[in-house]
Parts: sequence; C-alpha cells; structure tokens
Amino acid sequence: MDKKHIDFFTKLLGAENACFDDAHKIAYCYDATKKRFLPDGVLFPRDEKDVSDILRYCNEHKIVIVPRGAGSGFTGGSLAASGGIVLSLEKHMNKILEIDMDNMVAVVQPGVINMDLQKEAEKRGLFYPPDPASENYSTLGGNVAENSGGMRAAKYGITKSYVMALRAVLPNGDIIRAGKRTIKDVAGFNVAGILIASEGALAVITEITLKLITKPKYKKTAMGVFDDINSAMNAVFRTMADGVTPVAMEFLDNLSIKAVESKYHKGLPTDAGAILISDVDGSNLSVVEEELKALEEHFKANGAREFRVAKDDTEAADIWFARRNCSQAITCYGSLKLNEDITVPRSKLPSLLAKIAEISAKFDVTTPCFGHTGDGNVHTNVMVDKDDPAAVERGHKAIEEIFKAAVELEGTLSGEHGIGVSKAPFMRLAFSQEEMNLFRAIKRAFDPNNILNPNKMGL
Repeated sequence: MDKKHIDFFTKLLGAENACFDDAHKIAYCYDATKKRFLPDGVLFPRDEKDVSDILRYCNEHKIVIVPRGAGSGFTGGSLAASGGIVLSLEKHMNKILEIDMDNMVAVVQPGVINMDLQKEAEKRGLFYPPDPASENYSTLGGNVAENSGGMRAAKYGITKSYVMALRAVLPNGDIIRAGKRTIKDVAGFNVAGILIASEGALAVITEITLKLITKPKYKKTAMGVFDDINSAMNAVFRTMADGVTPVAMEFLDNLSIKAVESKYHKGLPTDAGAILISDVDGSNLSVVEEELKALEEHFKANGAREFRVAKDDTEAADIWFARRNCSQAITCYGSLKLNEDITVPRSKLPSLLAKIAEISAKFDVTTPCFGHTGDGNVHTNVMVDKDDPAAVERGHKAIEEIFKAAVELEGTLSGEHGIGVSKAPFMRLAFSQEEMNLFRAIKRAFDPNNILNPNKMGL
C-alpha cells in the first residue's frame, strides 16, 4: 500500500481505525473456509460518511475494497482474494438504531449481531425469525449480503423475506436508499432485492430496515426416527405438501447421527437411517397440539418407526443440540471437510440423497449429510484426509458431480452460504453464458472500476 494512501486513511479515521500492521492483516485474512488471503490493510469506518469517503477515494485511486462483517462465511465472500483493503463494519457500525413497536420494524446498522436483534425484539414480544447457525456471532449486514437462511426457514422464510429497506454506499461514494418502510412498495426498480445476496460486490450496506412479527407464545419440539433416508425424505415433502408447516424440518443421516452420538452422547438412535427434527409453534396451544399430531401422523404414514415429543425445554434443547453440533462432530470422518449447501425442490430430496450416495461410492469418499430439508437445503460434507492428495482430488471431483446432480434436479449451487471464491468455478454449471453476461453488466453498472469485492461469484 502506497504511503500516501496510508496517510489519507489514517488522517480520515485515526490510527486506531486505519490498520496496516501485520497483526491486523493476519487477523482479517481468513473466514470459515480457512482459506487465507492477506489484505493490504484493514479499515474500521465509524459511520456512513466514513464509508462514503473511503469508497470515493478508493474509486478514484482504483484501490480494491472488501466489505466484511464477522467473517463467518463458508465461501470466502469477505476475503481479500484480489488484494486490497478489508472494510470491517463490526467495530463501530453495530447499533440497533430503532425498534418501532407500532409498525413492527427494526432499523439496524450492518455490524449488529443477529442474536442481539432477536433478543431485543423478544423483550418487546416481537420476533425476528432468520436464524443461521452462526446467529450468535454473524452480523445482519453479512446475513443480508449472503441472504442467510436457518432452521426456521421452513415456516418463516429467509433474510430477504424481512428486508424492507437498505441504505448503502455505491463504489463512487454516493449514498442511496433502496426500498421503503412500508409493507407495499412497487415504485421503481427493486434495488434492495438486487443488493440482497450480492456478497458486497455492488455496494456497501450501511443501514437495514427489517420487518418483525409477533412472537408465538407456544412451541413444541419433536423427532421422527426412520429406518432409511429415503423414507425420511419422502416424509418431508409429503408432510408439507399436505399443508402441515412446521417451523423447522431438519434432518441428520446415519453418518451424522453416529458422529454426534459418539462425541456428545445424547441418546440418538445410531441404527436409524435418518432422523427428522421439527418444531411447531403458534399463539394457541390447542392449535400447536393439533399440528404436532398431524406431524406424527404424516411421519408414521411415511415410515417413521418412532415419534418422540420433547417433554420439556431441557429435552428439546438436547434434541436441537444434536442438530446444531453436527458440523463439529462429523470431523471424525476426515481432517478436511468439503462443505456445500446445495438446494433442490423438496420433492426431489429422495433423488438427491440417492445420487449423493452413488457419487460418494464412485469416488470412495465419506459424505455425511444434514440440513434444512424443510426448504430443500442439504449440507453435504465430503470428508477426506487433508494429507492425502489423491483423496482430496477425489473429494473435489465428487463435489463437482454433486453440484451437477443438484442442478439437474432443478436445484441450485447454494441455499444460504453464497458463492464467493469457493463456488465461483461452478457457476458455469448453473447459469448460461447469457445469464453470466447479465450479472457482469449489473456489476459494471454499480461498479464500473471493479473496486468492490472483485472476482467473486465468477464475475
């Protein structure tokens, strides 16, 4: 980084917020992918004006800027893969600005932690449903940039369902507002919709207006035990197609069940082919009980050998602990996890899981699967020995075939993790050349000098 640029940023932000030392560069060189790209510096803007001043200067001098929340992403979206400066929004721009009880709206800065908003909303009897697995540390700005989902998506939808409006800074420093604080708004193009899931490649989000809903009073947790995964996958789409809509419909396959039980000893049935974990909720207890009964009937009609209802919050927490800690437990199968989050229509889940088993056998890899089957989102985890180059190569080949299978089943490369750098090489499997050209044209319209998070998503 040229000294004149360092001097400009230091004068603008103060030395404590303009960091070009090795310690900061190392601290901000990685995310959950464990890939490492050393940035040229790290900036901590204090407010929207700082963001605007930084981007205007960087645009003028063709300096790459990479927006970053908590760095919890799985695809490298917040990594300085092309060099440049990391723009970290977690230090200062992390305030809940308003919770409007009358209109059930929250206004937040991008560095607010997801769970912090959930807790503040719940104190007022309100509810912010999107609950990514990283909810205790991921930021809402990052959630919007990746359009994060979570376990409650089966009933309540994902981040985009709650974004009403955004404030953002364009690469040239201009400040825009996208969307309105209204339930309906069809005036002009849906710019907020374009910025959601754009992975920080079009603009830097500086303020988010989010819809809140009334918090349900009652919730019950249940688990269905199936002898084989095909029966479990059939139970998912048939149950929901018949009008039963649980809050969550999560699954663990046999490999995941065994891993969790071996590590945590939660009393899971290790001989089961799969388990489905569900929550039902509502403002009326009798309605919740009726939905729970309907869930049991549908599970058993589709082959469940057992249906357990949690007796209390402790037992419910134990059931959910198994699901939430799958990712850590399955490391028993290999030192390198090739973790993907493919998504297909729910009715294609049985075919998808069968295809994953076939591909795993073909390449001699172990692939435990779990995830959000209520919205067709399967976390496939190809596990290999990182010190065995042949195994790693087989693992990557298996991943490519799994992506192809998902696309052939009318699915997508990613349900919630995004594309970033990890999945960029596979965009050609899901999009035509014409579609990729359109994406690139949108990128140029926002960022003609290509300074903002370049070379992500295959752009």
